[in-house]
Amino acid sequence: MGEVINLRQARKAKARAEKEAQAQENRARFGRTGAEKRRDTDTAERDDRRHEGHRIDGDEDPDGGAA
Repeated sequence: MGEVINLRQARKAKARAEKEAQAQENRARFGRTGAEKRRDTDTAERDDRRHEGHRIDGDEDPDGGAA
């Protein structure tokens, strides 16, 4: 005869395993550390400042057309 198992415990163990598998997939897909997020934000802000710093403001018509 086979081994006797508690079905309630088996169901819970299966649910935990499925939940962990889903969590692992989500970590791989969406997971980024706080440091990575800050680095990307800082890089974007630095690039924006650099871009704005190279802007040439003249006495041109704001519409870009001839007056």
